[in-house]
Amino acid sequence: MTGTKAAEPEGKKLAALAIGALGVVYGDIGTSPLYALRECFHGPHAIPLQPENVLGVLSLIFWSLVLVISLKYAIVVLRADNEGEGGILALMALVPGSRARSRAVVVSLGLFGAALLYGDGVITPAISVLSAVEGLNVATTALEHLVVPITIAILVGLFAFQKKGTGSVGAVFGPLMVVWFGAITVLGLVHVIRNPMVLSSVSPIHAIRFFSVNRRLGFLALGTVFLVVTGGEALYADMGHFGRKPIRIVWFALVLPALLVNYWGQGALLLSDPSAVENPFYRLASGVWLYPLVLLATAATVIASQAVISGAFSLTRQAVQLGFAPRMEMVHTSASQIGQIYIPSVNWALMVSCVALVLFFRTSSNLAAAYGVAVTTTMVITTLLLYVVAREIWGWPRRAAIPLLAFFLVIDSAFFLANIVKVEQGGWFPLAVAALVFTLMSTWKTGRAVLSARVAEGMLSTGDFLASLTRRPPVRVPGTAVYLDRSPEGTPLALLHNLKHNKVLHERVVLLTVVTEERPYVPSAERAHSEALEHGFWRIVLRYGFMEDPDIPRAIEECTVGEEGFDVMETTFFLCRETLIATKRPGMAIWREVLFSWMAKNAARPLVYFRIPPDRVVELGMQVEI
Repeated sequence: MTGTKAAEPEGKKLAALAIGALGVVYGDIGTSPLYALRECFHGPHAIPLQPENVLGVLSLIFWSLVLVISLKYAIVVLRADNEGEGGILALMALVPGSRARSRAVVVSLGLFGAALLYGDGVITPAISVLSAVEGLNVATTALEHLVVPITIAILVGLFAFQKKGTGSVGAVFGPLMVVWFGAITVLGLVHVIRNPMVLSSVSPIHAIRFFSVNRRLGFLALGTVFLVVTGGEALYADMGHFGRKPIRIVWFALVLPALLVNYWGQGALLLSDPSAVENPFYRLASGVWLYPLVLLATAATVIASQAVISGAFSLTRQAVQLGFAPRMEMVHTSASQIGQIYIPSVNWALMVSCVALVLFFRTSSNLAAAYGVAVTTTMVITTLLLYVVAREIWGWPRRAAIPLLAFFLVIDSAFFLANIVKVEQGGWFPLAVAALVFTLMSTWKTGRAVLSARVAEGMLSTGDFLASLTRRPPVRVPGTAVYLDRSPEGTPLALLHNLKHNKVLHERVVLLTVVTEERPYVPSAERAHSEALEHGFWRIVLRYGFMEDPDIPRAIEECTVGEEGFDVMETTFFLCRETLIATKRPGMAIWREVLFSWMAKNAARPLVYFRIPPDRVVELGMQVEI
């Protein structure tokens, strides 16, 4: 199920993808220097600002970037591609479903991991933009009262821009991030040259000594050290857009060196000037360079936020296609890039949440206390799913899979335990968001199964229905009728209702089912399967991958039924609009049935989702007790 692997890009194509990856994949982790090191020495679990502690924290930062991002994600996790696609839902779909119980566990882990990413998606724009604008405080205290309003204005503008799509500005994202990484490298290098002692932090001895001296406080400091690797999941989630080769090249050739040099530079500054602890990143610059740096940092954080928002859209799209979320309005913002979409409901929910976070927490230091809990949990889940893939897909023996994945799990668990203490200080927020999203997703998935079971109870088999037509032939009218049904078996209820009330059937009747498979793409040759039945009836099953958008008119126009094709404007599509009634029947708790009914009522209409012309649709209503 790993699919065919596309040829690796070379030459100009590789360079273009590398620049694109720089602007999208590394925006989040690339702006972490704005606040990560500061929070280690300036927060609720601050470490005393002493030379040995500075070297210890720098050592932890170095090895975190090397072990978590370089080894785990860039080298190992990027191998787990689902036909070129990445991300936690793609990883979940990659896992074989041979055993029902193990499959249920895998699905639950994948769903909760995806839900956690929404919590991360809310915090990242807020903390990134806020930390950038706070650079004004370093320049002058006269503008301190404007930090929050400016941050909110930038966030509102960013989310309002989403409906125009990223295509129009995508070309400048990569070059801007090249300038950003170049700038932070130069800023850091100047101070490293002045105090090269910080380079000794490459030795893990400093990290070991840091833990032995600080003990509990040193372990809790991992919660803030973890801020340097937030954004690591983006390497995997965006693999389908750029491929693993460009992502790896950019990381090892530019992003990793730039981050390390900047962190070392901040550490060198703290060793020579402890008063810089309130904002060591901006204190790297001085005089006339400070305001341009604030502007550049703000631009970089907007790009980082854009990547997270786009990731939320892509994640939602996968969830809808895999049946974990109701249909939503999705606007394609590019004619050439299918991955560029805009989902209004998700966009405005993220905007309101981000603005509320900024108003509630007020500073990036307060937000940092809430940051990390969701990401560490997602990383633990990724490691657990990766073990299953290594054993079931890659065929690794236990003696190879267990030690390596256990090593990653120990690191992830240490970060998780160090972050879990942040729950009371604000970490509850992303967990609350994740719990809400997980409840919605699991309720929708379970509700769909219950609804299908209820509908199946009263469904007439196709054989019995066709036999009844032989006994009592109805009036047939010219034309083609297409009846959409969720199941490729049985007779659609819309067909039975239409025959019951209108007493007629079209000369050609198509029973159509759309199936989403647990793979990103379905080859066009496998798209449609048609089967001839009796009395001018046909059954067609259309198959799509979870990264594809169903387009029923286009798909059926490419089908041949008998000797005839389809003319969409001469075809009538019959849909069944179900009114769901919550009952105490076994299946789901009554509150979940009410929630499922509400979600179904507010889902996008099938004709919009499947791109069916509205003037060719007839909807028939029915009530279903769930």
